[in-house]
Amino acid sequence: MCAIALGKQGIPVIVLESESGLTRDLRAGSFHPATLDMMEPFGITARMEQEGIRVRYWQIRDRSGELVAQFDLGLLEGETRHPYRLHLEQHRLTPIQLELIRQGTAAEVHFGYSVTGLEARDDRVLVHISGHDGPAMIEASWVIGADGGRSTVRKSLGIEFEGFTWPEQFLVVSTSYDFAQHGFAMNVYIADPVEWVALFKMPNSGPPGLWRVVFPTADRDDAATLSAENVERRMQGFIARRASYEVRYKSVYRVHQRVCKTFRSGRVLLAGDAAHVNNPLGAFGLNSGIHDAISVAEKLGRVWRGEADESLLDLYVRQRRMAAVEQVERMSIRNKRQLEERDPAVQRRRLQELMAIAQDPVRARDHLLETSMITGLRQSGQIR
Repeated sequence: MCAIALGKQGIPVIVLESESGLTRDLRAGSFHPATLDMMEPFGITARMEQEGIRVRYWQIRDRSGELVAQFDLGLLEGETRHPYRLHLEQHRLTPIQLELIRQGTAAEVHFGYSVTGLEARDDRVLVHISGHDGPAMIEASWVIGADGGRSTVRKSLGIEFEGFTWPEQFLVVSTSYDFAQHGFAMNVYIADPVEWVALFKMPNSGPPGLWRVVFPTADRDDAATLSAENVERRMQGFIARRASYEVRYKSVYRVHQRVCKTFRSGRVLLAGDAAHVNNPLGAFGLNSGIHDAISVAEKLGRVWRGEADESLLDLYVRQRRMAAVEQVERMSIRNKRQLEERDPAVQRRRLQELMAIAQDPVRARDHLLETSMITGLRQSGQIR
């Protein structure tokens, strides 16, 4: 996204990707209205619409299956050009982006090259890399580290990654079983003090698509967690059926809540998971990373052209770090704790409050503005 947004401005860009090609990442895949609006001018959203699933409604249920609240994103009509979520696997977005980079920009994309370290200078950054021909170095005027939660760029800068890691892991299972027959919307969060569940309908390679089911798991033995017996047990515990579940994909991963102390060190900037990570409940991670990319590219472009001095990049830091701390982290932590609340009285009170919000169109609209990241973007945009 950074490469597209910079390349469209005519800025020369080199993208270094350590993998040998585009990866098949099964984690992210739910895009908020604000994100669809932001990607639209680059021609991305229209391409995604051809393959993705529009999700107008999302639900909160309890573990008995009872519907607590249903929110209608159609209430956002007039606030966004896309009053719905779009479900599309991340690994189906990246080919669209790569094609747009190659066809519409002069940006270079090099697969199989890893960044091994940085040397900062007053007027440039020396980027040490390792690739097909062994060690080498690139001189760059600016560097954007968008290299994930284990970011080499961030570590090279010595920037503290403040926050914590959740004690449990997340188990993700994709199945062809159709949960719509139980009344589930295509995006559901199910509250339970022992085993909450999150459910998403994904397009896969086309109709009928797949359902992605997310469970918490305390087991640190990945092999045991991913065993066919354990996965089947968890799925049957969610919705019991006589037949076994057809499982297409399964994975397990650690979950963190962390934000960098700063997103900038001189001529090096951080974006996406390199700058902040969060649990996936609410679908804020990939979306906020795209927001980072578009924001940093817009500001860096103005600096590049001499329209603004470098202090504009500090505005990027202030705006996006506030969004990460006050919105993404706060809301994702709130969502997780809301689903797993162990005190029955507290849980009942919270669910009743959500029910009341959903039944009031004005409050529901405000809630959707917040959970769709529109309010947060507006608030961060007011920071100067």
